Parts: sequence; structure tokens; C-alpha cells
Amino acid sequence: MASFCTKCGAELSPDKQVCTTCGAAAASAQPTYTQTAAPPAKSSSAVKIILIIVAIVVGLGVIGMGVAGYTVWRVSRSIRMSNNGTAVTLSTPDGKVDLNTTESYTASELGTDIYPGAQSVKGGMRMDLSTGSMVTGIFVTSDSKDQVVAFYKNKFGSGASTFDTADGAILTLPMGDKESVMVTVSSRRSENDGKTKLVIVHTKNTKAS
Repeated sequence: MASFCTKCGAELSPDKQVCTTCGAAAASAQPTYTQTAAPPAKSSSAVKIILIIVAIVVGLGVIGMGVAGYTVWRVSRSIRMSNNGTAVTLSTPDGKVDLNTTESYTASELGTDIYPGAQSVKGGMRMDLSTGSMVTGIFVTSDSKDQVVAFYKNKFGSGASTFDTADGAILTLPMGDKESVMVTVSSRRSENDGKTKLVIVHTKNTKAS
């Protein structure tokens, strides 16, 4: 690059040690800086890659939502519901579920005896599917919680497990590997007109091991 004398401003020859115009030493001369070319702009390839990834993610998200929506639609098409004003029945390809029934189930259906004098109330359920069944009966009695718990402890024997609290208890009786009975007893003065409530759940698993 060209350099100039700092004293008189004359251009200096590269092979001269002094300014040929004023005689000043060439060492005192300062180079004149010229504008260099700006570095090339960064490649936009990274931005393009990011945009492609975003597009793929968004596309997969849309596809996933479409698959989920189609699945829900297929399930809704395969379930039929009927309502007679109280009970609700759901019919599926695998079986039928009756909810909120007022049906009085038998001891055989519930897997154990119904507490003597207990009255059946609304809210029971029966589920019959290809993999098994579940029957739930709900009852109330004027007897105390402790009386009801004592009855089922005696009925179930030593094979049952019991979880007992001040105002409730759960008794569970396994009946082999694929069948069980659970009795839940609760007694709260603010509920069921102060009566003791029993919920008996009998489950069977018919699915092959």
C-alpha cells in the first residue's frame, strides 16, 4: 500500500529511506490505510435448516392431531348411549356398561351376602366386557359402621384385609387370582340422613393369562 511523508505529504518511494521532496526520514512516514473489503455475509444455510426443521415439526404436529381426532371419532362411533332418565347404558364393541342404576343385585352377583336389612339405593353399576365383569351395589342401613364391619369381618374370615378408620372402613377379600370382593363402609352424620352406607364391588377377570 502507498505511504506518504508525514512532514510534507509527498508520496514516498518504497526503495527510498528519505523523502525526496523535503528530505525527512522515511521512518517517520505513516501508511495510509485503505478501506478493505467487508467480510462476506454469513451463509443463510443455517437459517434454511432451522426453517426446514420447524416445518417438519409443525407438519408432524398436524398429522398427530389428525390421527388423534380420527381415533376419537372412531371410538365415539363405536359407543352407543341410552338414557331412560335415571340409568345410563353404554354399549361398546367389547360389551355393555350400565351406570347409575337402581337395580337390586343379588348376593351371587355381588359375590357376598348383603348386610341384613340394608336398603338398595341409586348409583349401582354393572359392567360386562370381554375381559371381565364388575358389579357395584350401594346400600344404606340404620346400623352403625362398627356393626356392619363386624358382619363382613365374620363373613370374610381371615383371608380378608381390613383398613379401618373412625368413620369408614374397607374390607377386601381375594377369591382366587381373578376374582375379588371389596366392601366400603362409611358413616357420616351429614350424609345419607345419618345412615351407614355400604358399597359392595365384585370383580371378575375372564381374560386369559
